[in-house]
Amino acid sequence: MGLLSSKKALVGLVLMVVGTLAFLPGLSAGAEALSVYGLAVAAVVLTAGTYLVGTSGDGRPV
Repeated sequence: MGLLSSKKALVGLVLMVVGTLAFLPGLSAGAEALSVYGLAVAAVVLTAGTYLVGTSGDGRPV
């Protein structure tokens, strides 16, 4: 079973990309407070995506 054959894995992969891209505005030195709070949202989205990809296959998730 490949990574792209499961809908759960595809959703997780998209969430991982979105979560990673959401970190970019908060990385600048003069980031606004809204960008800094967005880092928490980005972390949650990235974590959810990683979980979905990790549990999409058969067997025990590592």
